[in-house]
Amino acid sequence: MKRINKRLGSCLSALLAVALTAGCGSGGGSGASPSSSEGAAQPFKGKKITFYVANHPWAETIKELLPEFEAQTGLKVEIQGFAEDQLSQKLSVQLTTKASDPDVFMTRPLQEGRQFYKNGWYEPLDGYVEKDKAEIDFEDFSKSALDTTTVDGKLLSIPIISEQEVLYYRKDLLEKANLQVPKTLDELEAAIQKVHDPDNGVYGFVARGQTAVLVTQVSSFVFSEGGDFMQGDKATVNTPEAVKGFSRYGRWLKDYGPPGVLNFSWPQAMGVFAQGKAAFYTDASAIYKNAVDPEKSTVAENVGFASFPAGSAGAKPYSITSWALGMNAQSDNKDAVWAFIKWATGKEVMLKTQQGGNPGVRNSVWNDPEGVKGFPAELVEVIRESSKVGVGHDRPLVVNVGEARDIIGEIVIQAILGEDVQAAADKANQAFQALIDGEK
Repeated sequence: MKRINKRLGSCLSALLAVALTAGCGSGGGSGASPSSSEGAAQPFKGKKITFYVANHPWAETIKELLPEFEAQTGLKVEIQGFAEDQLSQKLSVQLTTKASDPDVFMTRPLQEGRQFYKNGWYEPLDGYVEKDKAEIDFEDFSKSALDTTTVDGKLLSIPIISEQEVLYYRKDLLEKANLQVPKTLDELEAAIQKVHDPDNGVYGFVARGQTAVLVTQVSSFVFSEGGDFMQGDKATVNTPEAVKGFSRYGRWLKDYGPPGVLNFSWPQAMGVFAQGKAAFYTDASAIYKNAVDPEKSTVAENVGFASFPAGSAGAKPYSITSWALGMNAQSDNKDAVWAFIKWATGKEVMLKTQQGGNPGVRNSVWNDPEGVKGFPAELVEVIRESSKVGVGHDRPLVVNVGEARDIIGEIVIQAILGEDVQAAADKANQAFQALIDGEK
C-alpha cells in the first residue's frame, strides 16, 4: 500500500507540474492560480524595462494587454507617454547622452530613422529575428513595411502600424456621371474634369497643398510615373518621370481644387471631401474614419475607396510603416526588450491592436475576418492590394527629412501657381543634391 501511495504521489506531482507549466504558457488559461503561475517559467522575474510611447491609440491598446505579458514573463514594463513631437525630442535628448533609458520606444522610421541610425541609437535586430524567425513567422510581415524599417540592409525596428495612399471618391457623383472607378491616372484626370462643378460647390479634386506635408502624398504620383526623390546618393527630382508626377498633382489642385488649397494639410483637405465639396481625394488610408463617420461627414454613405491608379509605370502607391518599435543600443536589458517586442508585434497582439482601429502590418491579420471587422470591406481590399505592390517610403530617405521636404514641396507649389515646373524641379534638385552631399 505504501508503494502504491508513493507512486500515486509521484504521478500527482508530475501532473501538477505539467498543469502549472501549461497555465503559465497560456496566460493562466488552464485555471492555475496567479501564485502558481509565478512559480512557473517567468524568465524575467524581478526585471524592469522602460517603454517610451506616443500618445496614440496603439499605445492605449497595448496598455490594456500588458498585464497578461507581465504575468507570463515576470517582466515589469514601465510606460511613459508623450505627444508625437515631444517623443522625438525626448528620445533625442536621452539617446544623445547614451542613456540606457528608455530600453524600447515607438519610432517613426521614415521621419527619424536615418538620423537615429547615423547616431548609433538603434540596436540592429537582424540577429534577434534570425534566432526566432520561425517562431515569429517573419515572412508574415508586409515586405514594404519591412523596407521602411531597414537602412543599409540592417533591420532597425519592427513595424507595428501601416499606412497606404488610397483614392477616396464619391460613389453618388460617379453614378450620376455614369463613370467607372478610375484604374489609371489618365482615367482619373478625365473623371475629375467631368465631375468638376464649382458653380454647384463640388470640386473635382482635393489633396494636401502645404509645402512640406504634400510631399508624402505626391510621392505615389511620382512613383507611378517611374520616378523617385533620389537614386542612391543622387537627387532625381528633376527627371522627366518625377516632373510628370509633380506636374499632374499640382495641375489638378490648380485647375480642379478648392480655393485656399496652398494652406491645406490633411485635416483641411479631408474636411472639404467629408463636407461633400470634392469628388476625388488622395491621402492616407489611416484617416479613413473621418470620411465615413456620420458625425464628421455629410457624405459618409457615399464614400468609396479604390487603389491608387496606375501611371505610366503602373500603380505604385506608398505602403509604409508609420510607427515601429526600436531597441535602445545602450539598453542593459536587451533580451527582455526583445521578448517584449516579439510579444507586441506577434500575431495575437497585432490582431487585437488592429481590432482597436490600428492598421497592422501582418498579412495574416488582414486575411483574418476577425482582423478586418470594423474596416470598410472595400478599404480592406485596397490595403491588401497596396501592401503587395506598394513602395516602402513616402518621403526622401535622408537624415534631414524636414529640410528635404521643404525643398521638394516647392516644386509642387510652383505647379499649383502655374509656374515653370521643370525650372522649379531643376532648382530643387540642385538644393537637394547639396543636402545629400552634406550628409555624407
